[in-house]
Amino acid sequence: MPTSSIALISVVAALLAYVVWLVARRAHHDRRAADRLRRAKEELWASVQAGEAELRDSTARLQSIIDSAVDGIIVIDTGGRIESFNQGAERLFGYPGAEAIGRDVSMLMPSPDHEQDGGYLARYLATGDAKIIGIGRQVTGRRRDGTTFPLQLSVGEMSIRGERKFTGMLHDLSARVQLEDRLRASEARWRAIVDSAVDGIVVIDAHGRIEGFNPAAERLFGYAEQDVLGRNVNILMPSPYHEEHDTYLARYLATGVQKVIGVGREVTGLRKDGTTFPVHLAVGEMMVNGDRRFTGILHDLSARVRIEEQLREQTTLARLGEMAAVIAHEVKNPLAGIRGAIQVIGGRLPEGSRDAAMTKEIVARIDTLNELMKDLLLFARPPQPRPVAVEVTRLVSTTADLMRADPALKDVLVEVAGSAPPIEADPDLLKIVFQNLLLNSAHAMQGQGTIRISVAALDSSCQVVFSDAGPGIPPDIREKIFVPFFTTKARGTGLGLPTAKRLIEAHHGSISIDCPPGGGTTVSIHLPAQTPGTAS
Repeated sequence: MPTSSIALISVVAALLAYVVWLVARRAHHDRRAADRLRRAKEELWASVQAGEAELRDSTARLQSIIDSAVDGIIVIDTGGRIESFNQGAERLFGYPGAEAIGRDVSMLMPSPDHEQDGGYLARYLATGDAKIIGIGRQVTGRRRDGTTFPLQLSVGEMSIRGERKFTGMLHDLSARVQLEDRLRASEARWRAIVDSAVDGIVVIDAHGRIEGFNPAAERLFGYAEQDVLGRNVNILMPSPYHEEHDTYLARYLATGVQKVIGVGREVTGLRKDGTTFPVHLAVGEMMVNGDRRFTGILHDLSARVRIEEQLREQTTLARLGEMAAVIAHEVKNPLAGIRGAIQVIGGRLPEGSRDAAMTKEIVARIDTLNELMKDLLLFARPPQPRPVAVEVTRLVSTTADLMRADPALKDVLVEVAGSAPPIEADPDLLKIVFQNLLLNSAHAMQGQGTIRISVAALDSSCQVVFSDAGPGIPPDIREKIFVPFFTTKARGTGLGLPTAKRLIEAHHGSISIDCPPGGGTTVSIHLPAQTPGTAS
């Protein structure tokens, strides 16, 4: 075989061997690549499975959180259809989740929200104006059985794969609303108790500022509640308590020494008009939200003080009556004998002699003393009225006619006007009263002027008013005008007006004195149409 052929065959063989080597190498690389691809695929699959497991765990955890939530959680789409309804929502509304999902959320709302809910959602989607979204508010829910209940609704918005969803968080407010209702009812009861209390109740803080002022306190002091709230309680106190109250309060807060707290005592109150009156004050301390408050309960003692004064006056009058009886027995009777003896002696003396004039003066003084005895007996032991039908206008006119007969009062004019139906009264005792008032008016005008008397019927009483044109009575004297034996006259006994007052009160009436700004004095008498005990 030629050498060239052998060489060619060697080259071809070498080339074939190289090709085989290359193919084998390529196959080896392909096997290795396939192995790597398989391993990568296996790793990717394992990773996907792990991710899915983690996602399932996360979803399960989230669902567990949602289902275990006490509050209701509801997810709806843009059409208002329910997509999620947790166990809390099931408990709230009574619907199983499977029954609620896919239905319109308005089924959970009573009218009118039931009919209007779609409009709210559509308006928000169209305008973006959030009136509910992102805002918590109290609404009313409707259960499956048709009952309603209060709940707190918070709505949030989210996007899932480009789709809008809305999540509602619902908290049942039934217990809180019931508690608030009970608290309001309790507060209303206590407020009613405080407002209906007869005694005044004033609440102040630790600085003495008024925080509570019930209607009885308004009546006591003449202030409206809104006029005193926030002001210092010392506006209700006269001097020196007005200036000293804050010091008392500060001393108690600093030392804890109680001088008024927890102790009831009689004090003096100051009304809005500046007048004072006696009150019984009891102060208690309380804590409200950690802050000290003080409650003062005030009972008006004006009536009790008046009764005490009347009792003292009656006790004095009883003693005076006993003394008057003794005087009548021990003095009046001997005076009558002395007067008779003096008259006999005077009759034997020469007419016009100095001794005869002296006996006449003695008799006049004895008569004056005898009149004093009569006045004292009338005041100390006034007779009980003997009621009969009395025409007051006629009785007043008759009494005025008797006064006109006195020459010393000839320049006094008496005008009687008005009328009233007959009343049940004792005409003799009323005549004493009317005569006393007429004489007082005449003396106040120094025997000259006009006395005007008006008679009128008021409801079930008769009013008689005496008005004169005198100088009037100063306030300090007016306060004592009915005090026995108090007089501004040189020779008065001070028993005229006190006796008139006793006789009017014996008829269950009243008498008062006023001095108008224009001058003069006005005495007003009120008498019941029927004396108690005669109505039958």
